[in-house]
Amino acid sequence: MTRRLLVSLTCLLFSTTLYAEDTLWKAGVASVAITPEESMWMAGYASRDKPSEGKIHDLYAKALAVEDAAGTRLVIVTTDLIGIPRELRDWLEAEVGTKYKLGPASLMLNASHTHCGPELRVSKASVYGLEPDRVRQSQAYVEVLKQKLLAIVGQAIDEMSPAKLGYTHGRAGFAMNRRLPTQTEPQNAPYPDGPVDHDVPVLRVESPEGELRAIVFGYACHNTTLGFQQFCGDYAGFAQQYLEEAHPNVTALFVTGCGGDQNPQPRRTLELAEQHGRALANGVEAALIGPTKPIEGTLRVAIGEVTLEFADPPGRAALELQTKSSNIYEQRHAEALLRQLDETGEIRQTYPYLVQAVNFGDDLLMIALAGEVVVDYSLRFKLELRGAPLWVAGYSNDVFGYVPSLRVLREGGYEGGGAMRYTTLPGPFAPTVEKLIVEKVHQLAEEVRGTSGQ
Repeated sequence: MTRRLLVSLTCLLFSTTLYAEDTLWKAGVASVAITPEESMWMAGYASRDKPSEGKIHDLYAKALAVEDAAGTRLVIVTTDLIGIPRELRDWLEAEVGTKYKLGPASLMLNASHTHCGPELRVSKASVYGLEPDRVRQSQAYVEVLKQKLLAIVGQAIDEMSPAKLGYTHGRAGFAMNRRLPTQTEPQNAPYPDGPVDHDVPVLRVESPEGELRAIVFGYACHNTTLGFQQFCGDYAGFAQQYLEEAHPNVTALFVTGCGGDQNPQPRRTLELAEQHGRALANGVEAALIGPTKPIEGTLRVAIGEVTLEFADPPGRAALELQTKSSNIYEQRHAEALLRQLDETGEIRQTYPYLVQAVNFGDDLLMIALAGEVVVDYSLRFKLELRGAPLWVAGYSNDVFGYVPSLRVLREGGYEGGGAMRYTTLPGPFAPTVEKLIVEKVHQLAEEVRGTSGQ
């Protein structure tokens, strides 16, 4: 009996978050459905030729607001959307700054990158060849979306009450690298020997009495199990649904990691999306019953831009030749760059890239990167930014296209530059892309850790 009691007490110790009584935070959470109320064009696959046809479940935007004892705040907003256009981030940043006195570094936006959500990027209109009515419909949806995002930020702030924060993590194994090597350039196909990041980071938010209130969790993988015509959050939507069903009155928020070159495998059916969602939810549940690191101390936040360079753009003659390509998207890309050349006299050569860093009391460092970031970045930063647990998110604050590492850029292929034909940006990036991002991340990490200048 004594041995059994000892084992039971040991298990309880390691499955419970142990907090100091004087390190309470404040936290509040809010959620709103953002499913379009009418059929509209869907995002993510250029091959689509018709609008949506109903829904599997609702899409959501969710907000978690946290505040330390000194009054420093952070609001994390997660969305079941293809991405966050920079214009949307800029608008919301200005509004929450005026209405809630929330600084730019205290607002973090993340998109799940579901490919079964609405198309809200007006820049895609010329790429997809959308009719004016579809463009206006997208613009109208964005206007409604703006107000919903603004409202849940305010609601989460208003709902803040004493809370405890803790960090833990689990694993999920369905992500697979999709850059299969060939004799020329990588093919978009399963590559089981390619780099992956199967970590499932988890931020748990509890009441002072230990009642679970919110779960923020992440995974580095495209939300591309599905490609049909119904609105759906894909595996990330199902994972959030399963966690909220298992934990009544708890809000589950999904943060996409550096999954730019990762696909869920196997894929293509609704049943597989549900299966991957269950696998990810199980990874979170396993993390929740394991040891949790209490988050103590203060919150420090920072955000900044780094100017990324594009490779030398093609000249007018090359672009005019490209307009005669048999590939319709190469044609439209060339036409977009020619319009830019005619209107401004030049093709843009740089991009203002957003990097954000958040230090949760020296117990968790979160880095949020813009764009569709490949997995090399999270793997590199986990080696270089030693100390507290590190959480690297992609698809944050501005989702404009792929962000390759130097390795991926040199290998070429879709993520290395080929996907630029589906944007209005030139491409590919210059070889300085990884160096510039890494330098900025280290700068902001030192700033929030309080080690800059030491």
